Amino acid sequence: MRPAVAGNKTPGNSGAPPVILASGSTVRARLLKNAGLNFTVEVSAVDEDSIKQNMQADAAPAHEIAAALAEQKAQRVSRNHPEAYVIGADQILGLGDDGDTKIQMFDKPVGMAGARNHLQRLRGHEHRLFTAACICRNGQPVWQHLETPRLTMRDFSDAFLEDYLAQSGEKILNSVGAYLLEDRGAQLFSKIDGDYFSILGLPLLSLLAFLREHGIVDA
Repeated sequence: MRPAVAGNKTPGNSGAPPVILASGSTVRARLLKNAGLNFTVEVSAVDEDSIKQNMQADAAPAHEIAAALAEQKAQRVSRNHPEAYVIGADQILGLGDDGDTKIQMFDKPVGMAGARNHLQRLRGHEHRLFTAACICRNGQPVWQHLETPRLTMRDFSDAFLEDYLAQSGEKILNSVGAYLLEDRGAQLFSKIDGDYFSILGLPLLSLLAFLREHGIVDA
């Protein structure tokens, strides 16, 4: 099965190695496409839940889990396309102190009831998004990056929460925090500290810098 094609032709990249996004995230694909990158999509068949559970059992901190998942996603696809630059990414939401085994790591919510529960737990608190990305070539990592934005949710009312859920609908279930910052989710926050693109799920500026250094996009 050939990878799905996405994006536009990247200026100056004729003859450059192909770029593959090893993720089914529509948000990450949109970020790359809007940046003008020519790439294909091939979703990695990594067992994320098993990796995460094993690392949590070993008391691994959130940033290490996110980095490991991003690397394994990229490596899995890279083995089938050794000539390509394969991008893997992962994001973990953590409520608490990284490195503390009691940190609350969130998975994507299941159903609107799960979204409500996520937002009730996050309301009035600061949380972090551990956004990791990795590029592999010939099955080996050639670039890795981690961003850790901090976001503080305001202490919104129950009425606001119910209206937000009703207006936003099931699209928020694709977000680990049950919010889309580029949409109505912006109304949930009182403070944001960190890279905007990393909040959306990909450290885009650092990734593009690497691709420029290697002639994939114009410098």
